[in-house]
Amino acid sequence: MKEEFLHYVWQYKKFDFSNLTTVAGESLTVYNFGNYLQQTGPDFFNAQIRIGNQKWAGNIEIHIKSSDWYLHHHEKDSNYDNVILHVVWEHDAPVFRKDNSEIPVLELKHFVTNDVLRNYQELTSAKTWIYCENQINAVDAFVLQNWQERLFFERLERKEVFIKQLLQETQNDWEAVLFCMLAKNFGLNTNGETFLKIAKSIPFSIIRKERDQVENLESLFFGRANVLPSECQDRYTKDLEKRFDYNLQKYQLQKVIIEPVQFFKHRPDNFPTIRLAQLAMLYHKEQNLFSKVIIIQTLKELYQLFTITITEYWQTHYQFDKISPKKKKQFSKSFIDLLVINTIIPIQFAYAKSQGKEVSETLLNLLKEVAAEKNVIIDKFSSFGIKAKNAFETQSLLELKNEYCNHGKCLQCAVGIQLLKE
Repeated sequence: MKEEFLHYVWQYKKFDFSNLTTVAGESLTVYNFGNYLQQTGPDFFNAQIRIGNQKWAGNIEIHIKSSDWYLHHHEKDSNYDNVILHVVWEHDAPVFRKDNSEIPVLELKHFVTNDVLRNYQELTSAKTWIYCENQINAVDAFVLQNWQERLFFERLERKEVFIKQLLQETQNDWEAVLFCMLAKNFGLNTNGETFLKIAKSIPFSIIRKERDQVENLESLFFGRANVLPSECQDRYTKDLEKRFDYNLQKYQLQKVIIEPVQFFKHRPDNFPTIRLAQLAMLYHKEQNLFSKVIIIQTLKELYQLFTITITEYWQTHYQFDKISPKKKKQFSKSFIDLLVINTIIPIQFAYAKSQGKEVSETLLNLLKEVAAEKNVIIDKFSSFGIKAKNAFETQSLLELKNEYCNHGKCLQCAVGIQLLKE
């Protein structure tokens, strides 16, 4: 038995409330069950009840056992002074107000049917992956679609927190924030945090000044990544070393310790050297990138924006001083899709909110253009009959699994609630 189940029972009135009595034997009528705000303080606010002949207005607190009141130290918290009813599954101890009057108790287990309990136990019983894996395919499509939209925007709101942190660090420079986010996502899962540290270690004002020469950007990126090999004899590498040392002195940049970039398990086109070279070329080619990114509404425009070709040296190299067959090494559509999902849409969402604009429909339409992601979580949902058609649906499913299923939040999930109703 979990407390959130009792919250569900009370919120959705899943019990017989036609003939309630308190544990003291007094008749209880509920006129208003209160508002479930899920914030500090009692569980349900502004309820209205009648006990015997006395009407009450106030808050309702719910626990598994009455003694949980003291376990949670509510007796020391003034937020609970206006509790008019203590709803519990099992009454095992009286609870008193500051004036020594006892708080009335409703013992809920006498009024919940076996069907409700059985549905709850079936939903929350152990499964191989998620609790509702045997039932999720039966959820009404309309319910699932609405829930997916809510999940998607919850995911964006969580990503917005990171963007606000970057804004504070960059003195509200949206161009610098975009640079940091792109760097992180150019590094993918393996090198993302390292690339982010590299980006943060170079003030964006320097990027603005040095972007006219792509070699200056490359020297800064490769130098900060500590991948410039001192023993390498080719002209290009020696030139980058000189440029990096010069810029360190010119801008009085402090040397920083950044963990090594990883080549292991990466396809050559995803080598950190290639991704850093592409990032340098992107900022060499595109002036005021943020102002362009923020107004784009179609995937076709984004594909055009990210159509770049890296420098001649990296067309014939994957690593320093190791020649390979010539290849332009342009961004693949799947890589641009990742940038759209993890950088473009979150920053458009955060910027629109900061300007008081509504762009929800635009973002949904853009993400629905992006192909569905492929990973083990999406494959698993597909095996249960939930097949994602685009990136909007895959993003919502990732949020569902990581933020709800993994934490057993079935009773805060529209899928879980729908299944319990049935």
